[in-house]
Amino acid sequence: MFQRMIDKSMAKSPWIFHINAGSCNGCDIELVSVLTPRYDAERLGFRLTGTPRQADIVVVSGPVTSQTKDRLVRTLAQVPEPRVVVSLGSCPRSGNVFKGSYCVDGPLEKYTHVDVSVGGCTPKPEAIMAALAKASEILAEKRKEMRQA
Repeated sequence: MFQRMIDKSMAKSPWIFHINAGSCNGCDIELVSVLTPRYDAERLGFRLTGTPRQADIVVVSGPVTSQTKDRLVRTLAQVPEPRVVVSLGSCPRSGNVFKGSYCVDGPLEKYTHVDVSVGGCTPKPEAIMAALAKASEILAEKRKEMRQA
């Protein structure tokens, strides 16, 4: 009975953890705007958490740099399964304007499986909201598969 209540409450409120892997902060500002009252992602159940150990969805922005690579991998290892990784902006996907730089070790897919990608430099808040909704669906599916296994 209690497990059913826990599962139901977790399905309605995925927690997000944000990792900046060397971005210019453009994507970070757009992610914050999604959480403010104008777009209000919290009304859909999304909450920003301060620790990866409580996260369900991990949002990564910026090209993966040589300084952030090890920290990124260690942080992702702390996120409990099932988890969903969202790539925010063009930088984690391709390096964008930083591609070919001496300090860029990306793309993000080299280090972890990416479930949802949001394109753009910087992505629009509507696109971020759509990606979070998609990530929530993927998370529900992964949880269902875990229970069946």
